[in-house]
Amino acid sequence: MKSPKDINVLIGCETSGAMRDAFLARGFNAFSCDVLPADTPTNRHIQDDVRRVMHEGRWDLLCVMHPPCTRLCRAGQRWLYGPNKSHPKKLPKGRTWADMIAEFDEACALFEDCLNAPIPLRVIENPVMHKWAKERICDLPTPQIVQPWWFGEKAFKATGFYRMGGLPGLTATNKLTPPKHGTDEYKRWSAIFRAPPGPNRWKIRSKTFQGVADAAAHQWGNHALKVAA
Repeated sequence: MKSPKDINVLIGCETSGAMRDAFLARGFNAFSCDVLPADTPTNRHIQDDVRRVMHEGRWDLLCVMHPPCTRLCRAGQRWLYGPNKSHPKKLPKGRTWADMIAEFDEACALFEDCLNAPIPLRVIENPVMHKWAKERICDLPTPQIVQPWWFGEKAFKATGFYRMGGLPGLTATNKLTPPKHGTDEYKRWSAIFRAPPGPNRWKIRSKTFQGVADAAAHQWGNHALKVAA
């Protein structure tokens, strides 16, 4: 029977190490991977394109991918309408509509590559997608939508987990009661969406909460051990 240390886990498109470290804490042989360096020094991060790393052959069972969602989520839909009078919203500084379309195409391609990674058990994390992304990505499974407050985190962030290979949905571990809309506490829970513009806004909005990562490592890790038995 395999133990956690015998299972190589790839955490794609992650620099924070939150999901990687949660699997490491459970004893799995986990590595994160991204074209950017890790946020903190570690020998458990592979700085490379995940589309190359996923084909190395050593990831024999499980991967959790976090491809960029900026052009796929509902908040990014407004940039794809094109320059017309019905949608006069200004594009980001220095960007063109062609840039937005090209980035959307690349985001869809990367998501599909992660979805079809040659690894038996796969999870791809993204927020709720807009209609064009859903139409564009082939064989898109229905995601499980979770909230951090299901796992003891005082925060709102609807997160979709697209699961392949028979992985079960996550079960809530410590469901909190959300505060009433309009209260100061509600605003604090909404910090992810209220993040101010700036170069690090994407990193703030892509935060993986510890409670979610711990639940994923425990529940999906246990499922992987059963499959490997």
